[in-house]
Amino acid sequence: MSFVHLHNHTHYSLLDAAASPQTLIDAAKADGQTALAITDHGVMFGCFEFYKKAKKAGIKPILGCEVYLAVKRHTDREKVVDAGKKRNYYHLVLLAKNETGYRNLIKLTTIGHTDGFYYKPRIDMDLLRQYHEGLIATSACLAGPINAPMLAGDEATARNNAIALKEIFGDDFYIELQDHGLPEDKHVMEFAPRLARELGIKLVVSNDAHYVSKDHAVAHNVLLHISKDTSFDRSQFDIKTNLRYRVPEMYLKTQQQMKELFKDFPEAIDTTQEIADKVDVTIPTALQMPQFPIPADSDATTLEDYLEELTMRGLEERYTVLTSEILDRISFELNVIKRMGYAGYFLIVADFIRAARDMGVRVGPGRG
Repeated sequence: MSFVHLHNHTHYSLLDAAASPQTLIDAAKADGQTALAITDHGVMFGCFEFYKKAKKAGIKPILGCEVYLAVKRHTDREKVVDAGKKRNYYHLVLLAKNETGYRNLIKLTTIGHTDGFYYKPRIDMDLLRQYHEGLIATSACLAGPINAPMLAGDEATARNNAIALKEIFGDDFYIELQDHGLPEDKHVMEFAPRLARELGIKLVVSNDAHYVSKDHAVAHNVLLHISKDTSFDRSQFDIKTNLRYRVPEMYLKTQQQMKELFKDFPEAIDTTQEIADKVDVTIPTALQMPQFPIPADSDATTLEDYLEELTMRGLEERYTVLTSEILDRISFELNVIKRMGYAGYFLIVADFIRAARDMGVRVGPGRG
């Protein structure tokens, strides 16, 4: 079965990843991959660009986000002691399974920025319970809700977090394995499969790609130094010891490389395709005009009818006699608006202009 990369960052993970959506897609296509995910940190800035370019390349786009999951409440403004270590969030990968999931993911990331922002845009378990429909979750990296407490020596918290996520997402929750050659990865590879068997949760593998190819590791390291406003001496640089991410392995590996890396977990390779097959998201790419609620006391059945109703009401207020010249001009303008599908836009503008005038706010001319 094919392998699918489900955990990938683009340059929309600001100052953390160095790949563009297009370069990731090109690399996946060159390797014969049929699907690819985007999971930037806390944001969905790149999803629409990624969706269009992946579709054009014949790659199935999987839209997601690596969210910041608050240890307790997303509104907390202090770090919480968790497994003996102070932290205020974990990482968690969310993938949109369908349009409902896509909208819920937008809702979650929005709440993270508007209500939960404390260094990072955070959500919490209660929000996941409220907006989990249509979403697939994986336990993410070493900073995830299972790995982080486990590595801190608190297997009980790791287990409880896994149970909570399974209760929320059911069979759409997966425990994620990564192997970048870090010592911590070895501990995860021992603990996570055991926990997965105990709780009846499937394993899935990923590579947490932050750049496209291995030889981009040094350039990516420069980006990380920029993000921290630090520097390093290129002449003294040793890729084996001086990388901020410690290893040059967080790139978009080929299917064969991933199968060899996880040869002891063939079922977790197969699970990547299982997840990709679950995904069916279509984003309308045509211009989407806003909808306006028609008041219950109106006889209009469409936005166009309601706009015409308001227009005629306004004409009667402004003119004592409606001449044929006035009516012809109004008919022409309304027909243009209707033909272009802009009735909802005009109704919304009329609504806030009316509200401004009611509040005594000055309104200037609209000239585009």
